[in-house]
Amino acid sequence: MEGTVQTIDVSAEPQRIYEIAIDLEAYPEWAKGVKSAQVTEVDDQGRPTVADFTIDAMIKEISYTLEYDYDRDNGFGWAARPNNDIAVLEGSYQFNALDNGAGTEVVYALRVEPTFKVPGFLRRQAEKQIVGTALRGLKNQAEASA
Repeated sequence: MEGTVQTIDVSAEPQRIYEIAIDLEAYPEWAKGVKSAQVTEVDDQGRPTVADFTIDAMIKEISYTLEYDYDRDNGFGWAARPNNDIAVLEGSYQFNALDNGAGTEVVYALRVEPTFKVPGFLRRQAEKQIVGTALRGLKNQAEASA
């Protein structure tokens, strides 16, 4: 995937981190910038397949709908339905058990293309900030509840 990919090691089991990451409606409690998250559709296993988000994007508040897929090993992905603000927003989480058994490597990939003009270097910086902030928030949430 084009975009930004970052990793972080978390002192918690992959399943626990997955459970936190998939609890979309709790994101406003720990994911900086997420103002609201509402799951609107789930699959037969109770996993979110469609969710509506509103975020504080610094220059304006942006709302979007994400569609989730679970066809990855050790993780899940998502893509936004295009709207007035977002042309492309796609990402994924992957949760890999560390070889030493001391936790999990979390891999977060994100690609964002807004509909409005943003220089490429600023878009990449924003992606890096979003990914880094999300990984630190997920790590803090997982380790606090481990």
